[in-house]
Amino acid sequence: MADRDALAVVRGEASGCMLCRLSSSRTQVVFSSGSPDAALMIVGEGPGAQEDLLGVPFVGRSGQLLDRLLAEEVGLARDECYVANVVKCRPPENRNPRADEIAACRPYLDRQIDVVGPKVIVTLGNVASKALLGTDVGITRLRGSTYAYRGAILIPTFHPAAVLRGGAGPMAKMRADLAEAKLALSHRGTRHR
Repeated sequence: MADRDALAVVRGEASGCMLCRLSSSRTQVVFSSGSPDAALMIVGEGPGAQEDLLGVPFVGRSGQLLDRLLAEEVGLARDECYVANVVKCRPPENRNPRADEIAACRPYLDRQIDVVGPKVIVTLGNVASKALLGTDVGITRLRGSTYAYRGAILIPTFHPAAVLRGGAGPMAKMRADLAEAKLALSHRGTRHR
């Protein structure tokens, strides 16, 4: 089981963070949702406007699609997963987080991963996938493969917002990636803690 006290400490530190420019325009820090005991961790890019208001990641149309695909392809409800973002504060106008913002927030995400100790991490989209894998390679080339990452299996896939815009092709690929996550969850041993 995750050390809930350790996670509460990280949450507390993040909630008062002023390390980058995003802190000046946020309504609140969007730390995570779901179970800290989850075997599956979902990592997105950063909060949007609705997430910034509600303090929960993936609450809009993208979140609804993510919830549906998690249920259909992995057999898990969102509250059985642990959901976080690369940056915890909303970038203005929903722009992509900048490199220095990602770097400032990275220790929080790394500590979340270490405390939760997931078996599988699914990264959603370019920003999350590139940040965790430390690459400039785009999501269309990264997805379809699995990567060892901090004791877990990392599976990059499209961001649900891109799937909503992209139609049947990206939808089928995201479904395949989530099916791979289900397979990895069922075949992997104990978590890395």
